[in-house]
Amino acid sequence: MTAATSALSYHDARSGAESAGESIEALHDPIEGTGRAPVTGTVRIIGGRFRRRRVPVPAVPGLRPTPDRVRETVFNWLAGRVEGARCLDLYAGTGALGLEAASRGAARVVCVERDRRLADALEAQARALGADAVRVVCAPVLAWLAGRAGEPFDIVLMDPPFDAGEHGAAAAALEAGGWLAPDARVYLESRAPFEALALPGSWSMLRSNKAGQVRYHLASADPADGDG
Repeated sequence: MTAATSALSYHDARSGAESAGESIEALHDPIEGTGRAPVTGTVRIIGGRFRRRRVPVPAVPGLRPTPDRVRETVFNWLAGRVEGARCLDLYAGTGALGLEAASRGAARVVCVERDRRLADALEAQARALGADAVRVVCAPVLAWLAGRAGEPFDIVLMDPPFDAGEHGAAAAALEAGGWLAPDARVYLESRAPFEALALPGSWSMLRSNKAGQVRYHLASADPADGDG
């Protein structure tokens, strides 16, 4: 869901060394706004408290908001797990996935997006919705995951730029860094099938589907739990 390229350095989020060494809570401050990109359209929140509210789609090259139909399917897969959960939205882009989780009662949603324009827009949208559970971090995902994990997450929503090839690296960082709670669920979007994503061997696919050229998958970090 994120933009494919950005000139934003990790130092723009905080100083690199400080950000990598701090817990999540240290990165929760609202982002100071810079110029925002024009809007090219909207996506709709499907269910929950903010149902039918529209989320702007900034005109940023490479941005691919997850379509409404796909998000509806994904959150049906996650039914019974979102309310009260700790959610991490990596490569957040418009934040449609993270805002959907907040709408459906997630206790905490951390959205990580490296593009300053998208992070600013997402911060503003969360404020407009009154989505107090949402916090936005403006930083490259892999650099941020290299920092110290705080409380682990129950659900991770991960949609890297397809051409970046970061699915495997981000998944490995999630597991190695202690970011995942026991029995966590991880949602991924890709062009490639699940088996080609170089994910940790302890992850197992629970659900998979395809919409056009996009494949989307739900995985468990617990190979013993295969019933979804």
